Amino acid sequence: MASRSVNKVILLGHLGKDAETKFTPSGVSRSSFTLATNRRWKDQQTGEWKDVTDWHNIVLWRSENVANYLLKGKQVYVEGRLESRSWEDKEGQKKYITEVICDDLILLGGRGESGGGGGEYSAPVSMPRSAQRPQPSAPASTPPDDFSQGITDDDVPF
Repeated sequence: MASRSVNKVILLGHLGKDAETKFTPSGVSRSSFTLATNRRWKDQQTGEWKDVTDWHNIVLWRSENVANYLLKGKQVYVEGRLESRSWEDKEGQKKYITEVICDDLILLGGRGESGGGGGEYSAPVSMPRSAQRPQPSAPASTPPDDFSQGITDDDVPF
């Protein structure tokens, strides 16, 4: 049998706190935040519905312009992969963490600054990995082309 494997995570949830952005010594941004997902299940003994919240650690590289919109309570869609790592703390104890390394992020709206419940809607803002490459900008004197709308070959899914 072929030795294939898959490491894919898809999450839809709400941010637990504002994203925190730091920079590596070479200037690459690393934004991190927690994401809450909920699930319901029915207790067989009591017949009551139970709500459980799972918390996920998300890491988003090269995202300093999007991180400003990653605010507590915002609903986001995240695609990425799981990555686990370990280190030793100051007391010599071995620590472990599992994070979702985000490849694609879509801001969905909801619970933003106005504190509303999910009735709000804002147009999704997508940040695919292809958008992280620097794009050549058009000269300021050239009028925008009404038909291109900034879409490149990288945006076409086929």
